[in-house]
Amino acid sequence: MGRFLAILIWLVTGGTVAFFAWSKAKTGWWFPEAISTHAGAMDRQFNLTWVVVGVAFFLAQVALGFAVWRFRAKGDERANYSEGNTRTEMILVAVTAIVFIALAITGQRVWASLHLNQAPPDAIQVEVTGQQFLWNFRYPGLDGRFGMTNPMLYNDADNSIGSRPGPLGIDPRDPSGKDDVVSGLMVVPVNRPINVTLRAKDVTHDFFVPALRLKQDAVPGLKINIHFTATKEGRYEIACAELCGQLHHQMRAYLEVRSQAEFEKWLGERAPK
Repeated sequence: MGRFLAILIWLVTGGTVAFFAWSKAKTGWWFPEAISTHAGAMDRQFNLTWVVVGVAFFLAQVALGFAVWRFRAKGDERANYSEGNTRTEMILVAVTAIVFIALAITGQRVWASLHLNQAPPDAIQVEVTGQQFLWNFRYPGLDGRFGMTNPMLYNDADNSIGSRPGPLGIDPRDPSGKDDVVSGLMVVPVNRPINVTLRAKDVTHDFFVPALRLKQDAVPGLKINIHFTATKEGRYEIACAELCGQLHHQMRAYLEVRSQAEFEKWLGERAPK
């Protein structure tokens, strides 16, 4: 029985590794096409993590099968208690710690390059506000400044796009907000840095654009800045990746990456008259 179980463990392990290797070669796994300047680094880190974890899984299961085979029950032989081998255990713990700490450091470098560095001064400014269960996108007008908002002015009953004060509570007394553009669609120019300010009105949401490899919580009471540069024109899904209520599954919007001229035309058409 012990030999059969060991062989079964090895077969399942080999089949699992072979399946994942075949899936990677055949389909590239499940990632959508990457369309941002930082996506390559994200994908490389993800692939490195998969390889390291895959090798660790394979070796661990091979060792498990060996232990089952080597120390299987033999006739009437009784099991013996073992206190283990301290030296072997320390070596294995040290190797595991080194591997995973190295992975964490390389992963943090990729994350920090995206989240801790500031966007260039000429970046397009977009404010993204999440609420149950939709996204609102706001652009500053020709003055380049967002108008002030006031939670006391929130008016979800008047949810028409661009209304004042509307669902974002734009203060009509602030002249900086009179030319702000509010949309239910996020449009950005291709190959231009975009600085996003994330906000949430009610509960925690999560701004997730798989094609950009961009994912960040939007937290009530906080303004969180992230930035990206899209490299390919097209239409891409924006999802909420944080369970935010009963209709969480319906909370989606779209990002459209257009040429600079098309972006300026779109923005001009929606500017308050």
